[in-house]
Amino acid sequence: MDFALTEDQELIRKAVAELVKNFDDAYWMAKDQAHEFPTEFYDAIARGGWLGLTVPEEYGGHGLGITEATLLLEEVARSGGGMNAASAIHLSIFGMQPVVVHGSEQLKARTLPRIAVGDLHVCFGVTEPGAGLDTTRITTFARRDGDHYVVNGRKVWISKALESEKILLLTRTTPFDEARRTDGLTLFLTDLDRSHVDIRPIPKMGRNAVSSNELFIDDLRVPVVDRVGEEGQGFRYLLDGLNPERMLIAAEALGIGRVALDRAVRYGNEREVFGRPIGMNQGLQFPLADSLAHLDAAELVLRKATWLYDNGKPCGREANTAKYLCADAGFTAADRALQTHGGMGYAEEYAVARYFREARLMRIAPVSQEMVLNYLGSHVLGLPRSY
Repeated sequence: MDFALTEDQELIRKAVAELVKNFDDAYWMAKDQAHEFPTEFYDAIARGGWLGLTVPEEYGGHGLGITEATLLLEEVARSGGGMNAASAIHLSIFGMQPVVVHGSEQLKARTLPRIAVGDLHVCFGVTEPGAGLDTTRITTFARRDGDHYVVNGRKVWISKALESEKILLLTRTTPFDEARRTDGLTLFLTDLDRSHVDIRPIPKMGRNAVSSNELFIDDLRVPVVDRVGEEGQGFRYLLDGLNPERMLIAAEALGIGRVALDRAVRYGNEREVFGRPIGMNQGLQFPLADSLAHLDAAELVLRKATWLYDNGKPCGREANTAKYLCADAGFTAADRALQTHGGMGYAEEYAVARYFREARLMRIAPVSQEMVLNYLGSHVLGLPRSY
């Protein structure tokens, strides 16, 4: 077994780490508190060519794999940008995979090159208030009308909708009770026409530099040429992005855990109480050492998962396990970093409170820890399905 990164992968990690050093904790705190999209960061990543990392070369990208994408997003999160930074570029880095695999040549030609250079923002419209994680129960409906579809419905927790020109939108084209659960769902990549889509930001606990939104869709006309693949096959197309998404989230959680641990160690060495550094106290030192061990172990599972995906092998077990372990390890490290800072950890003067808020999200999105255990229990262990 070879655990070494390739020379090119090491270069990616180092180059991204060098670039994001220009965006410090003060920058991210200001963006978070102002609820302002990190345009300067996004533009810097775009100028560096990083948004096209996994876009096929024929569409202006580098054609690299999920391993490279996770290295990039881990470094972005580890820089202190956390989920604000990662969420600003997440969908561009690998979220277009259903379009890459199943979209028409025309659809790919007019969207992917713009993704690669960064002048096209896209949001992902799947989740609905009445469906949650049961994607087959969505009710947003696309009715065929000649060379268009007319879409009506509602979406929720749509990141970057305020900044996005287009939306990767999942709809029903056949009513739920007239098809198999996973049939009758159709995917589109289409314009987010503000005259037919009302976007309402959701006040939330953290990650406020990147908005989360409710969308109210009223007679949105979508050209047939904006459909991804065949009508009724959208759910299957989404599956191409599920395992990579879990790996990307795992990498981001890992990055947040690493930077939180770094900050805790630095504070533990600098802060003196009772005439000695607080990091000398085993009550603080041992939890941080334990987090180091758990972050290292979680990273190994993530590396296995990305290797399997990039080599065309089944990876559902490893992708879900990586998401589960990295999310838990990242949040625990952030929680312990806050505890190490004591009362100052609760103050916004230090960044650890922001890390704590953002790391907590990783145990919920894009799939909860409980749903990961459901998957492992039924699909891996062979126990009866509980839902």
